[in-house]
Amino acid sequence: MPNFKTAQIKQPRSELLDSKSQKCGLRHTVFAVNGNEFTGEWKDNKKHGKGTQVWKKSGAIYDGEWKFGKRDGQGTYSVLLPERKEYSRKYCGEWKNGKKHGYGMYFYNNSSVYEGEWSEDCRSGWGRMYYESGDIYEGEWLKDKNHGKGIIRFAKGNRHEGTWQDGLRNGHGKFYYSDKGQLYEGFWVDGVAKCGTLSDFGRDEAPTPTKYLIPQVQLVDTQSVLREAQAAYLKQC
Repeated sequence: MPNFKTAQIKQPRSELLDSKSQKCGLRHTVFAVNGNEFTGEWKDNKKHGKGTQVWKKSGAIYDGEWKFGKRDGQGTYSVLLPERKEYSRKYCGEWKNGKKHGYGMYFYNNSSVYEGEWSEDCRSGWGRMYYESGDIYEGEWLKDKNHGKGIIRFAKGNRHEGTWQDGLRNGHGKFYYSDKGQLYEGFWVDGVAKCGTLSDFGRDEAPTPTKYLIPQVQLVDTQSVLREAQAAYLKQC
């Protein structure tokens, strides 16, 4: 009967030496085979505690807390700007299991900034977004999209207060035309106002108020009419 030998998978020499080194406690800079370098604390041969990681390929740097080989706790991630030969901070805040998780601030390339809660590398929970245009959204997020209650203040002074779903205005909301001194209150579907009422609001403070006042709507129950209109529209969808 022939004898068959079980094929043995040979561990790369670099991995073998690394596993035998059993790094533990505070170490000077340790260089990996791929050129990455880490300076900081270790536990059971894994980055654990405070430390700084530099990625050779991208030049990015993470300085903060680690837990069993992954970014976990407070930390700052910065990227290298080749044209300026200097570092630019991208994210500063909490991490969990190697991902942005908790409260933190993220700096986008176009000068937009987000500060608020994160979950699994996504904006989720409460947060405030400063857009390059000057607009500011403050409210609830879910998986990187406006979702829930929120307020967006536009650079020109107008603002919208209401509910959002998947990044779009959905449900009841109020749009304040601060420049004209008017208020629109109604119902939105996928970012489009479907039915509502327009009334004068803050005309005395408005920089460019409308020439004429809006006539008063002579309805016994305005809200009841709006509810019926909303129900009729939703029934068609």
